[in-house]
Amino acid sequence: MSIPTHLKYTKSHEWVRLEDDGTVTIGVTDHAQELLGDMVFVELPQVGRKLKQKEECAVAESVKAAADVYSPLAGEVIAVNSDLESAPEKINQDAHSAWLFKLKPANLSDLDSLLDAASYEELLEKEEH
Repeated sequence: MSIPTHLKYTKSHEWVRLEDDGTVTIGVTDHAQELLGDMVFVELPQVGRKLKQKEECAVAESVKAAADVYSPLAGEVIAVNSDLESAPEKINQDAHSAWLFKLKPANLSDLDSLLDAASYEELLEKEEH
């Protein structure tokens, strides 16, 4: 399982990458896609939608289950990865490059409340027990 150290993570298994322009890119973690199995459908938020931190905003559906995706930060959706609508399996192939949506955060300091790679790894170890 891959946990890239340059990303931030949530307890609900989303990853967040801070971009050079101050926006963030968000996807589901490798662990989440492993739990879900083969992806068959992804429902993405609308561009322009304003999200609250921890608000349900997308759905990742697999052959096993449907899982809600939560926004790690408050902000406005500025882009969605429409490639996933026709090819949701890209999440299974590489969860950390198959982003779901991009957000213009309301407050960049909220990134500090997210988990770093080591803390996320600890969370996963606790969940396994």
